[in-house]
Amino acid sequence: MCLHPRSVDPVPEETARVARAAFPKGTTYIAMRDELGAIFEDEDFAHLFPSRGQPAMAPWRLALVTIMQFAEGLSDRQAADAVRARIDCKYALSLELSDPGFDASVLCEFRTRLLEGGAERLLFDHLLERFREMGLVKARGKQRTDSTRILAVVRGLNRLELVGETMRHALDVLSTAAPDWLRERIRPEWERRYVSRFDGHRLPKSKEARIEKGEEIGADGRELLGAVLSEDAPRWLREVPAVETLRRVWLQNFFHAKDGSVRWRTAEEGIPPSRNFLGSPIDPDCRYARKFTTSWLGYRVHLTETCDDEGKPNVLTDVRTAPATVADGEATPLIHEALEEKGLLPETQFVDTGYLDAELLFESKEKYGVDLFGPTRPDRKWQAKEGTGFEAAAFSLDWGNEVATCPEGKKSISWTPAVDNRHNRVMKIKFSSKDCMPCPSREKCIRSTRRWKRRSVTVRADGHQQALEAARSREKEPGFAAAYARRAGIEGTVSRAVRTCGVRRSRYVGLEKTQLHHVLSAAALNFLRVGEWLMGMPKATTRRSPFARLIATPAAV
Repeated sequence: MCLHPRSVDPVPEETARVARAAFPKGTTYIAMRDELGAIFEDEDFAHLFPSRGQPAMAPWRLALVTIMQFAEGLSDRQAADAVRARIDCKYALSLELSDPGFDASVLCEFRTRLLEGGAERLLFDHLLERFREMGLVKARGKQRTDSTRILAVVRGLNRLELVGETMRHALDVLSTAAPDWLRERIRPEWERRYVSRFDGHRLPKSKEARIEKGEEIGADGRELLGAVLSEDAPRWLREVPAVETLRRVWLQNFFHAKDGSVRWRTAEEGIPPSRNFLGSPIDPDCRYARKFTTSWLGYRVHLTETCDDEGKPNVLTDVRTAPATVADGEATPLIHEALEEKGLLPETQFVDTGYLDAELLFESKEKYGVDLFGPTRPDRKWQAKEGTGFEAAAFSLDWGNEVATCPEGKKSISWTPAVDNRHNRVMKIKFSSKDCMPCPSREKCIRSTRRWKRRSVTVRADGHQQALEAARSREKEPGFAAAYARRAGIEGTVSRAVRTCGVRRSRYVGLEKTQLHHVLSAAALNFLRVGEWLMGMPKATTRRSPFARLIATPAAV
């Protein structure tokens, strides 16, 4: 399809008259159309369409319908029906009451164009820019960030189910892609093994029998891979995604024994960490993760929103999706980089402990001018945990001369750069045993069982330690808890994204499409919030139980 850009039509008179009569107080869609107009124009999407072909439906309408669709958690068919049936939708889209609408498949084609054109953030960024023009978003204000788990649209599998389903998936794909080639290589027993899906209740229960079953599947998979990689096989078969997934899963779950057989991989042979381990043949991007007592297979989405003025709506400024195994702290610099490109870096960003550490505290302030405000990870050494010893913060550090002074006034004898087990650059500071052995405060400092006892202190390097100590000192200030309470509002945003836009479970397969789901959901939330603000609807408050409300209400005299 090609695009011939046209100007946005005004709302038809009959549509406007009926909409005003049916909704005298207006709706979110009507309020947004009245205040912002059509929001999008055809020219915004011109680069996504070829110059020749059948004329396409106006993309500004498809963009608006897509936002409405995600704002209400509708399927493509339900969204198309809403355009045909609802007066406020016709009003927002400048459609006549008699307009028959469009086929639901057009919405899928539009999302595909966004992905293929690298424009998955176009709707979100365009809306954000309009809100900036309205004064609802500004740079160097206050923002807050949090993440939540996303369940992939696949079922969770144990390792035995995984290898079985991967083999079955590869056979299904090859049956469609190269049926004649595969038919010549099918073994008779494969029909019995791979026609039905692998379920735990049909698999062996004992450990020995499960390993035997796994190695049986492993031998079948090796035979199929060998056939695909043979010289007489079409070379394009190697590029089939299901075949590549089969190869990766087999590398992660099997190994070749000295006798040439395929053996089940155990911890002794080495199993890849969850970050690299494929959890599903259908969605190779999803990962298995655990956070406290919650475990899931899928992704993680990070939401950042404004939290400046109580009289204005909280607007989402960034949304990004990552595999579930990517820690929150890894998203912090990516968020700042994206906000810098938009010119929307905050002065203060309220985050939980996962988004900050010594390096992030320092780098965020130095590179982006952003103050990460949140609780730091506590010092885990016994001196700090018990509160009776000399923790690292009790030592005076002269970074220029590379000398540390203990609370008893003794100087360090060595200051050595090193790398800790988390790959952080640190300084290892050591004191002399001649000073530590006779020290009257030795019991508060060291518990070494060695004959010659001395204190050593490990601190972060390159200004990171100073940033960490400053953040820890701020936590001890009386007003820290009240200031940090501002971060709690992001929990409500996460809740609404889950309830309204259904972000808890991905609509689509793969990281790229899941990211599109979340970006469109964020655009829809911004659309709803600003629309509600224009209509004068107050923000929802924290729900309280009847008993809590009774206690807070003064008794009648």
